[in-house]
Amino acid sequence: MSSSTVARAMRLLAELGEGERTLEQLAAVLDVHKSTVLRLLRPMEDERIVQRDAAHHYRLGPQLFALAGLALEQRGIRAVAAPHLRELNAATGQTVHLAAYEGGEVVYIDKYDSRQPVRMYSRIGLRAALHCAAVSKVLLADLPLTVRQQVVGSVEFTPFTANTLTTPEALLAELATVAAQGWAQDRAEHEPFVNCVAAPVRDVTGRVVAAVSLSVPDVLLGYPEVLALLPDLRATAAAVSADCGLAAH
Repeated sequence: MSSSTVARAMRLLAELGEGERTLEQLAAVLDVHKSTVLRLLRPMEDERIVQRDAAHHYRLGPQLFALAGLALEQRGIRAVAAPHLRELNAATGQTVHLAAYEGGEVVYIDKYDSRQPVRMYSRIGLRAALHCAAVSKVLLADLPLTVRQQVVGSVEFTPFTANTLTTPEALLAELATVAAQGWAQDRAEHEPFVNCVAAPVRDVTGRVVAAVSLSVPDVLLGYPEVLALLPDLRATAAAVSADCGLAAH
């Protein structure tokens, strides 16, 4: 495979990272005939790197997300984050989570338990609800808008509590707010007695590769007190990001 072929294939993947595209649109991106694009796409489709739907729209496939998850593990995001998460857990005494977006799901990849007698139920490997967990909001808010809309369109809006967001419009509006302010909240949206705040971890490119959260039962701290922990949380996320190569601003 020539270097120009690889470069073209990577360009197609980058374009699909912005959202689904037709064959005609992809051909226009490369300024080549559709047959050339088909020759590039077919091997990737066979390997599930890209997918094609019934309307002949192409999108990124599940195998690419799986590879991205492996790459994240190889970069050692858990190992990089661990000392900072331990420090945050020790300083606040509250439950600290690290989560990542993998294959269309948000998964907890590390956890440091609260030292308090009242704790929230969660575990490493458990999926977080896409429409109400603070870590999910942070990770979804970084997706390209078209991808974000597609993901939100596939969400099952289970109403866990009276505060749970239950429509795509409400979640998209919340994600826009999260993207603008740089952090997210779960104000008793998943469990009626737990408030959470989350902040993004970014890699050297600025892309969000993980989310760090603090989760606190309201019998221990009220929502205003949880918000008061936000500066410590954001400082922790920034320290992990710096260790991932993100330059300080």
